[in-house]
Amino acid sequence: MRVLALDSSGIVASVAIVEDDTLVAEYTVNYKKTHSQTLLPMLDEIVKMTELDLKTIDAIAVAKGPGSFTGLRIGSATAKGLGLALDKPLVGIPTVEALAYNLYDVNGLICPIMDARRKQVYTGIYRYENHRLMTVKDQMAVGIEELLSMLNEMGETVTFLGDGVPVFKDIIADKLTVPFSFAPAHLSRQRAGAVGALGVLYYKEGRTETAAEHKPDYLRVSQAERERAQKLKKGSEGENA
Repeated sequence: MRVLALDSSGIVASVAIVEDDTLVAEYTVNYKKTHSQTLLPMLDEIVKMTELDLKTIDAIAVAKGPGSFTGLRIGSATAKGLGLALDKPLVGIPTVEALAYNLYDVNGLICPIMDARRKQVYTGIYRYENHRLMTVKDQMAVGIEELLSMLNEMGETVTFLGDGVPVFKDIIADKLTVPFSFAPAHLSRQRAGAVGALGVLYYKEGRTETAAEHKPDYLRVSQAERERAQKLKKGSEGENA
């Protein structure tokens, strides 16, 4: 079982090859470059280093969102293009679920947070039961204070990770009443290795889709779409006045 994995849902760009329970290769860069400049060269480098024939992969796993609108589009387009060219199925992996999978078998609640701007985060709440990742609260876009209220009500220890940690670290320390900690640097960001490992599990469960069927899960509309809707609303109110 060989899976090619891609994650460009945030600032991090990451490509990996996973074979069954082995991470064969992973190339991850946490640097502010456009993913259209980085993702394919990273894939090309991994293919060369591992002497991989892309025709031998079984599926392409891709972080399907939420996350950066531009990043998700680039990752989705890359995965769809490869899927069509190679005639391989795609496995869409929820971004925050893949983040939570970085912290395998951690005790208590796992709460990935991605900065969604406007004091909001993309998040979900997870835990491990019998060595299996379980969803407590499905991925969502929510205000950081609302999320912290939820966690306080649950009354359990929480481990945070994701690019929202440095943004909201102070408010977490101020508002959270339950014990908490932050994941270390090497586990705190998106990794295609986690996307690929989940991709293997999803594939075995039959949770695949064709390249044509795949689309990103944005969770909310983009800023451009919000601004357009506001302009249309104002125009409509002007006409009705």
